[in-house]
Amino acid sequence: MKIRKDFLPLSRPSIGEKEKSEVVKCLESGWITTGPLCASLEDKFRDLTGAHHAISLSSGTAGMHLLILSLDIKKGDEIITPSMTFSSTINMITLCGGKPVFIDVHYDTLNINEDLIEESITERTKAIIPVHFAGAPADMDRIMDVAGRYNLPVIEDAAHAMGSYYKDVHAGGFGQTAIFSFHPLKNITAGEGGMITLNDDKLEQRLRLLRFHGIERDAWKRYGKGGNPEYDITEPGFKYNLTDIQAALGLAQLSRLEELNSRRRQLADLYRKELENLKGIELPGVPPYPHIHPWHLFIIKIISIKRELFMQKLSAYNIGYGIHFPAGHRLSYIKKQYGSMSETLKETERAADRIISLPLFPGMKDEDVLYVCEAIREILNHG
Repeated sequence: MKIRKDFLPLSRPSIGEKEKSEVVKCLESGWITTGPLCASLEDKFRDLTGAHHAISLSSGTAGMHLLILSLDIKKGDEIITPSMTFSSTINMITLCGGKPVFIDVHYDTLNINEDLIEESITERTKAIIPVHFAGAPADMDRIMDVAGRYNLPVIEDAAHAMGSYYKDVHAGGFGQTAIFSFHPLKNITAGEGGMITLNDDKLEQRLRLLRFHGIERDAWKRYGKGGNPEYDITEPGFKYNLTDIQAALGLAQLSRLEELNSRRRQLADLYRKELENLKGIELPGVPPYPHIHPWHLFIIKIISIKRELFMQKLSAYNIGYGIHFPAGHRLSYIKKQYGSMSETLKETERAADRIISLPLFPGMKDEDVLYVCEAIREILNHG
């Protein structure tokens, strides 16, 4: 097999003429910070998810911070989440004074095992944070049922879930709160950024204050035509606002969501076809319930050789890769603070040393997928 000369990255944003044009328009408008384009992006998210409110932010992590902060966590309070998640969620729980309570996952999909949530609820439990892993929606009916019986808020980690539907409902549309990410790796990007969706009017007002220093009016309302530059602060907040430059890019990307996700599904289908029945790896599972999968990531599990060796060999073929994610319960500060949790997270442990994300982005060609698959076959055959 001939080694390609150019590097195939794990991901690359799909930026076209529409994105460039909209960003230039924003620059030429003279208004580039939070303003009408951020408001328009929020409107589009309300339409997409069916949520009553949407709040644009500088990152998905900022959204997680504000939502956890809004729970008024006290030392020792617990938040249920899978260990198989990005470290930002665990960091925000900890930094807000809470304790992450990790739930095991389904080995095939890497989604939270909804059957294990109820037994982990205690009088200190303050919220449940499921993850729509790689874009595959978690079983929201089961999760919402448990949460409803215990009167617990649900914060959907929908960072992977742009275009993800569970039984015809888009992520973020289940009547609670959800967080989306616009990181360059995600299905749509604004360079960086994020979005909270929610239905609670009072909470929405508080989150908007916390998003921008606690000031009740953003820059557009203070310095736009007829605005009032005076302000007061009743609760101090953060600098977590999105800019209109980013929103311009995000709006153009959002208008192409189905186009981008359709291509991702085609590439994922090709991966599955080419790697089906190949000994030495396991393909990603898909949920058994009705859903639409946007294939944010394509994650296989390496079972015949050490993952480190597999990554080295992929690199030799000029192929990029990722690990999503190093398991949260293995993080050094978590182990130091709470000790080992491996005995209660057997499926997470089983998956943690095997998972690897393969290149997947709309600009890939079929030939790129075929090249990756041929490289994998050679690696496994010559291990």
